[in-house]
Amino acid sequence: MDEPVAVKDTRLLGPREIEARSLQIIASELKTPLEEDVRPVVLRVIHATADFSFAESLRFTPDVVEKARSLLRRGATVVTDTNMALSGISRKALERLGASAVCYMADEGVAAEAQRLGKTRAAVSAERAARLPGAKLLVCGNAPTFLFSLLEQRSLLGDAVIVGVPVGFVNVVEAKQLLWESGLPAIVAMGRRGGSGVAAAIVNALLYGIEGVRP
Repeated sequence: MDEPVAVKDTRLLGPREIEARSLQIIASELKTPLEEDVRPVVLRVIHATADFSFAESLRFTPDVVEKARSLLRRGATVVTDTNMALSGISRKALERLGASAVCYMADEGVAAEAQRLGKTRAAVSAERAARLPGAKLLVCGNAPTFLFSLLEQRSLLGDAVIVGVPVGFVNVVEAKQLLWESGLPAIVAMGRRGGSGVAAAIVNALLYGIEGVRP
């Protein structure tokens, strides 16, 4: 009689093992067919949210995953619209590429300018992000005014990819639709779902897909 196969107690798994096992479960349960380049991004978003609907709602412009990774390899600046998204992005992975990440939402100058102009801080943050030199990954997980402002500044964006995944009920769906229709390189979560955790998961998936970057 064969001996029973020993199964490792999942309570004893390390963080990396838990993550790997979670991604295996997601892959086995996922029913939506996905292109190979976008699949790791979608899996990581589902891992962050336990929400399989993102397999349907996440949209990718042609070749945007490789374009975003190309920008990161060249030391792109990642600009987020929340400090929560910023804190969720792997700093070690960015450092290995010579890339960086910033959020201007708590900047006193941004706050003062927003008050003076009667705009949201997110809108002013996006204006500052648009003016940054070099490659940029512009990441919106919360404020649709960040997206609206980026679209207004599109002539200044230069070599950039936009991650548009704000969450909510007011102007969120409209902002995402405008981004999707803009023709700009983008990853967009259509509908109301999204958030800072989704935004960070997308950036990390892009980073981890670059050989030698995963910490």
